[in-house]
Formats: sequence, structure tokens, C-alpha cells
Amino acid sequence: MAERETGTGQSEAGRAPLPLGVPRVWRPGAKTVPLDRDEMLRYLGYHGQKIEPELAERIDAVAADAVTRTAPAGIWAVFPRGMAYDTPVKREHPVSANQTPVAAGHIALEGTALALTGRDVFRHLKDARYVAVLAVTLGMTSEQRLRVLSSQNPLEGAVFDAACSALVESAADALNCEIEAAAQAAGLSCNTRFSPGYGDLPLAVQPTVLATLNATRLCGITTTPTNLLMPTKSITAFVGLFEGDPHSSDAVRSCAGCRVASGCPFRARGTRCW
Repeated sequence: MAERETGTGQSEAGRAPLPLGVPRVWRPGAKTVPLDRDEMLRYLGYHGQKIEPELAERIDAVAADAVTRTAPAGIWAVFPRGMAYDTPVKREHPVSANQTPVAAGHIALEGTALALTGRDVFRHLKDARYVAVLAVTLGMTSEQRLRVLSSQNPLEGAVFDAACSALVESAADALNCEIEAAAQAAGLSCNTRFSPGYGDLPLAVQPTVLATLNATRLCGITTTPTNLLMPTKSITAFVGLFEGDPHSSDAVRSCAGCRVASGCPFRARGTRCW
């Protein structure tokens, strides 16, 4: 007999339930978000040059300061919610995906106002049974420290900025692991994170993402008038949950929405920050 799905994402075979439609706040343990020093150096433009001991000591001191001043936090939820949390839902595919000859593609998550447009995100999520939406941030303390260092000591400001960039990616990876564990417990698999600004998914979706997760109240993440996240060391993303093997669009990130694209040192060297 086929397994029957419930509104909590639990099957009759006893698989663990998915927390459908319910935002879950994430606070990592002390060692859950390590600083990847190599990643930090890459953000600084390091590619094998000799680093004098005195400079290495300064870099390590600033990096240690960044770790102590960050307060990683996140929130995530899996959609759709269903008609009611404990009521059985219909067997129709809960991720609504459609593509017309005149549209680039459209992914709608049931129970939300989220409408994701673009060919890349369509390919990434169209076969997913559920979609996890996540947001993660390092908090305002690191943001304030970055502003102070950048004005008082540009070198230390640059190191601190690179350290925080590496830390927020590490935080996103850690939160992603929690989502993957929940999916695996429910008998599902995950594809990779897909963020606004990747491929042709516009940054204009950011305010709706935050509203869907209640991320401003729960994690303090807001957007600027140009749809950039504040604090700047914050990430939002979507992860597809699949029955069977996961699918991916193979889309790449875009520099289009980056606040420092016009003066980016990575682009000046003919490379990128990812």
C-alpha cells in the first residue's frame, strides 16, 4: 500500500515529520561555525604570496576578533504548509511550477507570497517536492565593528570584512546541514543552495523572503531600498527537497546585485568571490 502523506510531512511508514510552513530559529553551537582561514585569505586576494610573520600575526588577531564579535543566527522553513498543519494534504505536487512560452519560468510555494521567476531557479526547483527557505546572518555587532575598523584602519577593516565573509558562508553551510538532516529523516534528498542574485533570479524577491520567514523580527535582517541585505553579512537561499535523486540547475552566481561590483578587487584580477 502506498504511503500516505500528512500535513506535517510525515508518512505512514514512520518517517520523521518535516516542519511544514513553520519558521524555525537556528542558533549554532560555539564550534558549529568555524572560520575557514583559506577562504578568508581568498577573499583578501591571496594566491600563494609570501606573508611576513608580522602581517600573518595581525591577520590572525583580526580574524580572532571577528569570530568573537559575530553572533550567527538563522531561520528556515519548509513549504508548502498545507490546508492545516495536522490535516492530510492532497497528493498533487506541492511545489507549483509552470512555464509558458512568454515567461522565463515561475515557482510558487504554497502558503506563501513567494513567486520565484527565472529560468535558472525554475530548473533548480521545478521537480522538488518541497522547498526549504533559509536566512542566516552574523548580526549587527560585527557590522558595527566593521564600520569602525574600515574608517580607522583600512588594512584591519579589509581583513575583518574577509573574515566575516568566510564566517557567514560557514554559517550558511551549517544551517544547510540542519535542513539536509531534516530532509534525510523524512526520506528526502536535497540539492544545493540557490540565492537571490544567482543566475537570473532577481534580488527584488528579498523582501518577500524575509517576510515569509519573519526574519526581520526573529533575526534582525532587513533590506535596503535596492534589495540588499542588512546586516551585509547575511544570506538568503532556497533548497529543493526531492523524492529520489536531487536535481540542480547548474546556475552560477551573478555580480549584478553586489553592492561592491563596480570596485570589486576580484573582478579587477579577472576572477570572482566564489
